[in-house]
Amino acid sequence: MSTDAEMAYYGKAAIYLRKPEKERLESQSKPFDAKSAAYVADVKELYMKCTIIKKEGGKVTVKVLETEEERTVKEDDVTPMNPPKYDKIEDMAMMTHLNEASVLYNLKERYAAWMIYTYSGLFCATVNPYKWLPVYDQEVVNAYRGKKRMEAPPHIFSVSDNAIQNMLTDRQNQSVLITGESGAGKTVNTKRVIQYFATIAVSSDKKKDQGAGKIQGSLEDQIIAANPLLEAYGNAKTVRNDNSSRFGKFIRIHFGATGKLSSADIETYLLEKSRVTFQLPAERGYHIFYQMMTNHKPGIVEMTLITTNPYDFPMCSQGQITVASIDDKEELDATDAAIDILGFTNEEKMGIYKFTGAVLHHGNMKFKEKQREEQAEPDGNEEADKISYLLGLNSADMLKGLCYPRVKVGNEFVTKGQTVPQVYNSVSALGKSIYERMFLWMVIRINTMLDTKQARSSYIGVLDIAGFEIFDVRLHFL
Repeated sequence: MSTDAEMAYYGKAAIYLRKPEKERLESQSKPFDAKSAAYVADVKELYMKCTIIKKEGGKVTVKVLETEEERTVKEDDVTPMNPPKYDKIEDMAMMTHLNEASVLYNLKERYAAWMIYTYSGLFCATVNPYKWLPVYDQEVVNAYRGKKRMEAPPHIFSVSDNAIQNMLTDRQNQSVLITGESGAGKTVNTKRVIQYFATIAVSSDKKKDQGAGKIQGSLEDQIIAANPLLEAYGNAKTVRNDNSSRFGKFIRIHFGATGKLSSADIETYLLEKSRVTFQLPAERGYHIFYQMMTNHKPGIVEMTLITTNPYDFPMCSQGQITVASIDDKEELDATDAAIDILGFTNEEKMGIYKFTGAVLHHGNMKFKEKQREEQAEPDGNEEADKISYLLGLNSADMLKGLCYPRVKVGNEFVTKGQTVPQVYNSVSALGKSIYERMFLWMVIRINTMLDTKQARSSYIGVLDIAGFEIFDVRLHFL
């Protein structure tokens, strides 16, 4: 266990990583009776601390410490408590009594002291503080560098550093799996892992070959810059999380034989296309839509023919428009800067914004039935003309394809009529398909930039899977 002098290397982050020696000693010297100290199951709190008064015939009478009340419960509802020396323990696998109550109480008490990282054997459990803690600064990165797992307090940086050390020692690829439900903090921790790799494994070759569209930026900068761009196009507000990843990603960080960064690549999975055209009342669409409409960069609004009022676009105004924890103007700056750092040409950059604007305009297209027919026809061409201009298409050909699509029957193509609902379904599918293909193209384009052709020895893979939701489901049978 580190002394206070050793913890000073962590700077202002020290208090959030490990408590001072005096506080630890006071906690561990509290009076404790191993025979009577326990946890009792509780309907509301799940578990509560108690003192066992007596046991008789499979029943246990306990006194709940928080409420001073006495209860008689089943013997199975009482769980033994660990001695005070395990108070706020950093690795829960070391507990004498490893049970659900002890694990939950340990996490709860560490969280109350803002110590959000806790080991559990090979795993590092993280409890989202929903506020910024100063535990990711450069001095913290330096403090964890080269440290063995048990030589430093639990942290995602320790997991990252051990992955690098094992890779160099064993000459084997490593992987970091980041999982949990929506809002648990997966996306932030993924960024911190990548930040750590990009910071401590800096390549000595800072300059890259400058081809068309490439700017003066290091590989480390480009690896970090991939996050803001992917978040703008792949993250959205959900009920549980204001910045929820709506896709999964697997990032490989490749290293040379000496442990220096050599290249990187990204694979993405299961982009939630439905969010492009539909959101629940308490959610919103992808961040990029709202960033573009801030008019923070007027050229984008003019170029994409969109307005600064999200309510003008049904595709992104079914839920919330603004999010208290997100400044869309600042995020647009980050997105725009990331596009530049990643080396997209100006033409490609304009194309990205134009295609995004075109997707928004899809929701404004109107169709009606022909007189005395079920066949759909355009109800005005203004939006179709805007979309066609942004996509570089012929407006008449696009509308004809929507209202009279050609389908293959056997070996021949046949023109098929469409009703109004069918055309709206086609428009929605087209908008989602354009968005998905643009997203996947950006990933390919990013990978092209991150592929430096330098010699690779091993890689560390970081898997960030889109969060799952847990809801209570109650079935009522009448």
